[in-house]
Amino acid sequence: MSPSVLATFLIGLREGLEAALVVGILVAYLRRLGRSDALPRLWAGVGLAVALALGIGAVLTFGAYALTFEAQELIGGLLSLLAVAMVTWMIFWMQKAGRTMKATLEGGLDRALTQGGIWALVAIGFVSVAREGIETTLLLWSMVQSFGGAPSALIGAVLGLLTAVVIGWLLARGAMRLDLRRFFTWTSGFLVIVAAGVLAYAIMDLQEAGALPGPFTAAAPIDAATGAVALGWAAFPFGWALDVTNVIAPDSAWATILQATVGFMPRMTWLQVAAWVLYLVVVGFFFVRGLCARRPSEPRTPTSEEQDRSASALTQQGAA
Repeated sequence: MSPSVLATFLIGLREGLEAALVVGILVAYLRRLGRSDALPRLWAGVGLAVALALGIGAVLTFGAYALTFEAQELIGGLLSLLAVAMVTWMIFWMQKAGRTMKATLEGGLDRALTQGGIWALVAIGFVSVAREGIETTLLLWSMVQSFGGAPSALIGAVLGLLTAVVIGWLLARGAMRLDLRRFFTWTSGFLVIVAAGVLAYAIMDLQEAGALPGPFTAAAPIDAATGAVALGWAAFPFGWALDVTNVIAPDSAWATILQATVGFMPRMTWLQVAAWVLYLVVVGFFFVRGLCARRPSEPRTPTSEEQDRSASALTQQGAA
């Protein structure tokens, strides 16, 4: 499996599994309440959310060719920044709300059933999936663009999403057990690194568009000896920080591996390097602090499976 396929596969799997779990919780709760008649309305909302995500992906992929190069780079850079912002928010949201996600979803579904009407259930299905769908679309689009639009990267994303659907179905059927807490912890850590790379790529796009100072603008420092844009410390802050293209070709397998894993590119500007390092340090610090926030003396929150088993046991005791 090529690095670009593996990177997008993991993202598709992680984001797709989150959406699959959300849908699985909602469907299971409706069936537990004996309201299978409401499932078509829930699925309608889910379908609209998927259609929205696919529509955004199609616009991003096919809608930029009539624009100038600078306009395309500006839009790409801003959308990549939006993807980084959404992924960052999602990482910390999962840390705080992941343990209560089941109760929150069921509470929203209770309100939708109480209020009645077809649009209430359509809305709960749409909102529950749309966030993950839009976030995944933006992140995958940014990564595919950074790989030069490689078809293999898109194939990896599709395989990841399909695998997530199958795993979600197996989990819902009870045919598979997965430590979701550990899975989301490790994949969230992976996403921190991925988001840092997407941020660096966004900075490059904005510099190429002229929205930020860099090697492509009049602010670029010039090497008096060569007449080219300066490289190294002499180029700080708007020139090239490093250029190892003579060792690692930009289109080589090594370049793809490094970019897919740690966001490293063979040629990077000082603004890119600064943004990459700053993001990893700041977001990485708060991510690790969030993992260590729970003290040993704090009571552990029961998992959804434990809650379901406890409720079932209480029901059997009451019946007895």
